[in-house]
Amino acid sequence: MAHVFEPASTGRSKCRGCGQAIAKGEIRFGERLPNPFAEGEVTHWFHPLCAAYKRPEPIVQALAEAQAVPDRQALEAAAQRSLAQHRLPRIDGAERAPTGQARCRTCKEPIEKGSWRIRLVFHEEGNFAAGGFIHLGCCQAYFETRDILEQVLHFSRALAADERDALKQAFEA
Repeated sequence: MAHVFEPASTGRSKCRGCGQAIAKGEIRFGERLPNPFAEGEVTHWFHPLCAAYKRPEPIVQALAEAQAVPDRQALEAAAQRSLAQHRLPRIDGAERAPTGQARCRTCKEPIEKGSWRIRLVFHEEGNFAAGGFIHLGCCQAYFETRDILEQVLHFSRALAADERDALKQAFEA
């Protein structure tokens, strides 16, 4: 059951990490897992950087076996960072809280409507399940590092340019 890097044969597959389409011909990472519904295996497709952030163990294994992988050093660095801090693979982007109902997983206080929050997901049985939110200010306590902005922005593709700038400013404050 070897994981694989290959060009996408069509543009129909979606990345399990970010939910965006993987363009035809673009290099993708396939994590092979046992099929839970029948015999054999199933392949979950990712953009390589999304896999490095959210599935670091399989991508490190695949990089050790693969010959020519574009941006190998960047993928290895991102995967090693995610392996070093066990909660980093839970990052699923940032957003402004639409209501004041959610509570922070770190401090247990409500997240105010309109304030920035980081979405969390957990990988369970081959799928990502929603795992709650944390305040932007609680990221040091939760992730045990402040070096998460690049990963948060990577999974916050729905944010407009001005929102991304506002998030960067809020992160630096």
